[in-house]
Amino acid sequence: MILAVCLVVFSRLLGVELIKLNESITYMHAAVFMLAIGWTLQRDGHVRVDIFYRQHSETTRAWIDMLGTLLFTIPFMLFVGIGSWDFVSESWRIQEGSNDTGGLELVFLLKSLIPLMALSVVLQSLVIVTAKLIFLMTSHSLLQKPEQESQHVN
Repeated sequence: MILAVCLVVFSRLLGVELIKLNESITYMHAAVFMLAIGWTLQRDGHVRVDIFYRQHSETTRAWIDMLGTLLFTIPFMLFVGIGSWDFVSESWRIQEGSNDTGGLELVFLLKSLIPLMALSVVLQSLVIVTAKLIFLMTSHSLLQKPEQESQHVN
């Protein structure tokens, strides 16, 4: 935020254009958002339509989370990661830089965040699926144990 204020002050009051500073703000925003997506998923911080979700039991929600992750999140992130590979590879091959004169010559690094973001979301999704599967297996076995113990007592 301080960089954005400095950019406005330099460009408006002093008549100085700092293209590198302007692009660095864009790069930082991209890095924060794209690299934090997996962490936000781990914290269950993404927007969710809770109209139907919250009224279900914890077991049903675990099924919804697991199936939604397997059917939607992982395939989409694989599509993004695989689909961006040629795009990013070409950018690295030509060492792509800014289209603006005097801009940062690091566009290839910025584009590299796309497959990294996809990878982090896929890895976190696998953790979620594993955790939900363990929960479903454990909660099912916990529900059966009291019945088995009561049968041994009689």
